Amino acid sequence: MDLKTYMFVDDGSIPNHPDYPVLLYRGVFADPSGMQETFNHNEWTNSWVNGVFDYHHYHSNTHEVLGVLHGEATLQLGGTNGDLVRVSSGDVLVLPAGTGHRRIEASSDFQVVGAYPDGRDYDMLTGNMEERPDNLKRIEQVEKPTFDPVFGTTGPLHEAWTKEETL
Repeated sequence: MDLKTYMFVDDGSIPNHPDYPVLLYRGVFADPSGMQETFNHNEWTNSWVNGVFDYHHYHSNTHEVLGVLHGEATLQLGGTNGDLVRVSSGDVLVLPAGTGHRRIEASSDFQVVGAYPDGRDYDMLTGNMEERPDNLKRIEQVEKPTFDPVFGTTGPLHEAWTKEETL
């Protein structure tokens, strides 16, 4: 598996997460058909199978995992000034609360499975100014998940998602 991390700052519209980077596990599933079961086993539930919206959006009350079941796509992460990231079957993205994401283009068979730690319900925010400052408070309050969606008690999430403690 090839691990990529992406850190984004608040762009005034999309807040992104102040402490946690986006994690991209490239090619982590040789057989993507087991993704949803793996996520559920690691307590990332409330899952669904579909695509990714073509407009910038984020969730302020939960983290999200997106596993590519079929096809490939270019996603923009982090808002309008964010990075274009190409994903394909077998890849997994772990998006911390507040991370903007949208689909730029996709193959006709592109399909992802999405899920949330502890089966949390999610809000759908698009970067409107009236969403602030409440959304920023919610993002900060979302706890680090107990389990990595792919590796459970081990894995990159446990190493990469740390907050600097201030005294």
